[in-house]
Amino acid sequence: MGSAADRFAVPDPGGITDKRLLRGAKTRQVVLRHAVDVASSEGLEGVSFGRLATDTGLSKAGVQTLFRTKETLQLAAIAYAREMFIEAVTRPARSAPPGVARLRALLENWIVYAETPLFAGGCFRAANLARYDSQPGEIRDALFRDQQDWIGVIAVELRYAIQAGEIADLDVDLTAFVIDAVLCATNTALRLGDTAAVDRARRIIEGFLVAPQ
Repeated sequence: MGSAADRFAVPDPGGITDKRLLRGAKTRQVVLRHAVDVASSEGLEGVSFGRLATDTGLSKAGVQTLFRTKETLQLAAIAYAREMFIEAVTRPARSAPPGVARLRALLENWIVYAETPLFAGGCFRAANLARYDSQPGEIRDALFRDQQDWIGVIAVELRYAIQAGEIADLDVDLTAFVIDAVLCATNTALRLGDTAAVDRARRIIEGFLVAPQ
């Protein structure tokens, strides 16, 4: 996930001293923070210059000046959502020892991310990937790359857990795919009010984290 964040990092206004640039960076953050909420609830197609200008009280021309095209705005929203996910889920888990402990930390962080939720409509990626999976282009590529990065994070910790003898040998790629699928299904269930889905997700994932006999 770190490499993806670096590719699509959102500028930190704290490092900007020029007042005009600072205002632009802060405005960009306001727009993108609202954009990811809209996209998580209504999909990226709901993200437009007019909608964001109306909702944030900014001028449509001002928003368009920041992003130029709708696709650029949508890609920036994907990048912003990715960085927020990293900050909420993956980065805090790095304090846990690699392997099973870190996998459990990732799971618990993800549950907080989805239950709170961080975005108005729940998991940003789950809300948008299915809408764009049959639409070739940069948006689909960015969403797919985000998914692969996340599955890759899970796979790394599974491999470490196997090598450390913490869990029995298993098909890492398949298991990482299944864990991601379980979490996506859990997100949908939470949006529908099924709070029992969290316990089911924990039990399914714990089933993979069994010490070798």
